[in-house]
Amino acid sequence: MSAPAGGQPLLRVEGLRTWFPIREGLMRKLVGHVRAVDDVSLEVEAGRTLALVGESGCGKTTVGRSILRLEEPQAGRVWFEGEDLLALDPAQLRPYRQKLQIVFQDPMASLNPRMRVRELVAEGMRSFGIGADETERTERVASLLERVQLDPDGMWRYPHEFSGGQRQRLGIARALAVEPRLLVLDEAVSALDVSIQAQILNLLGDLQQELGLAYLFITHDLSVVRYLAHQVAVMYVGQIVERGDTEALFREPQHPYTRGLLQAVPSADPQRRSLEPHVLGDVPSPADPPPGCRFHTRCAEVFERCSREQPSLFRAGSGEARCFLRDSGQEGNPAGSPSGPSV
Repeated sequence: MSAPAGGQPLLRVEGLRTWFPIREGLMRKLVGHVRAVDDVSLEVEAGRTLALVGESGCGKTTVGRSILRLEEPQAGRVWFEGEDLLALDPAQLRPYRQKLQIVFQDPMASLNPRMRVRELVAEGMRSFGIGADETERTERVASLLERVQLDPDGMWRYPHEFSGGQRQRLGIARALAVEPRLLVLDEAVSALDVSIQAQILNLLGDLQQELGLAYLFITHDLSVVRYLAHQVAVMYVGQIVERGDTEALFREPQHPYTRGLLQAVPSADPQRRSLEPHVLGDVPSPADPPPGCRFHTRCAEVFERCSREQPSLFRAGSGEARCFLRDSGQEGNPAGSPSGPSV
């Protein structure tokens, strides 16, 4: 079954759920689930970047892997170019694997240390029948290395002979080799020095302009988001708690958790440093999330309703926030009042 193609985003995820079983004992009895991704919806437009941000363990990497079906979700829809990828069998899914590629945080985990760069980059071309012969594929490898600002002669070297930033460029070149339309960038710059991060971000921006690529940029580091992303989705314990345009979200965050994340970004502004914290305590376990709003156990603006009901994504500013403080449609409580609406 296909979604209508007209005016649709390149990627649309609806109600995605990926839980992992918890088993104990000799008989491996099922005793619960880790709710890594629990009813996540998002969109990525062609040629644009959506940043998926949140603390470590919030489920953002599982979202990316579930979209690519490196993990199999239990529920939801993943529309890409009008096709529901979760409804396809492996043979039907194969052409879409060419169009959706991933760049990992640690490129060495995805680069076979026994293969030269030429073989690593050309591997996908060979698999999808790109290039008339090996000579043409070698020429394409040289061109790709130049495109990611590496010496083409490096194709005859092994991955361990490159620096961390160079290896990340190799990972990008390998993903580009099969001519994708969307890249999932999973913490692709978080392990790099700040100066190298800036170089890779500049490269990604140039490639997006040149090739019209869409990015799902997964990160815990808000300091790099503003530079690259057009839109941001903030994730907490398996759910999206806020989403909207990047500049609006940074200028006026609507969810207490987002405000807390932004407060944690180092700033020279003394007014920002003196703000009251919006994030208290520790992240709850996704195997046993709190009832009601999942953030209420850490929220400085919590009120009684938050512990009983799970909020929807309410319109807030120019975006949406999963917070009762933004439920302006409820009688007896204007949005933003900590007293809470009557139920």
